[in-house]
Amino acid sequence: MNGVQATGETTPELIEKVVAVNRTAKVVKGGRRFSFSALVVVGDGNGNVGLGFGKANEVSDAIAKALTDGRRRMVGVVRYHNTIPYAVMGKSKGGKVLLKPATPGTGIIAGGAVRAVVEAAGIKDVLSKSMGSNNPINVAKATLAALQSLEDRAMVYARRGIGERLKKVVEEG
Repeated sequence: MNGVQATGETTPELIEKVVAVNRTAKVVKGGRRFSFSALVVVGDGNGNVGLGFGKANEVSDAIAKALTDGRRRMVGVVRYHNTIPYAVMGKSKGGKVLLKPATPGTGIIAGGAVRAVVEAAGIKDVLSKSMGSNNPINVAKATLAALQSLEDRAMVYARRGIGERLKKVVEEG
């Protein structure tokens, strides 16, 4: 959505993908009342991605609510060139997703919900396997959990307290 906000700033182009729309029915005196829930993935294609979930009596309203929820919940993910730094497993309730780095040119080898999350995050080469639940909501949440658990080299060095020692060794050597 490339638009102008009230402050005059332009918003960057976001990737918005509808992953799933569910219909539920409530039986009332006059018949059935349907309501809809939508799962949407929002990302900037540059390492930021968010999952949004919305419910409404109309599909378009549910998607609109999910999009605003997804924009609000965007988080950063670690990337290494066009892939991920190492293999990682993510879990959410019954959904389990394994993500593995791939060589350049491999593309995204993934199913629906995993593909949507990974594409929105800007990852171009990755292998995945969805194990456990095939519910798109749990699979998408598991994928996001896997991406959030990734750490880059600087984060690991800082956690271990060896960043400063490495700088000294490099400067002395």
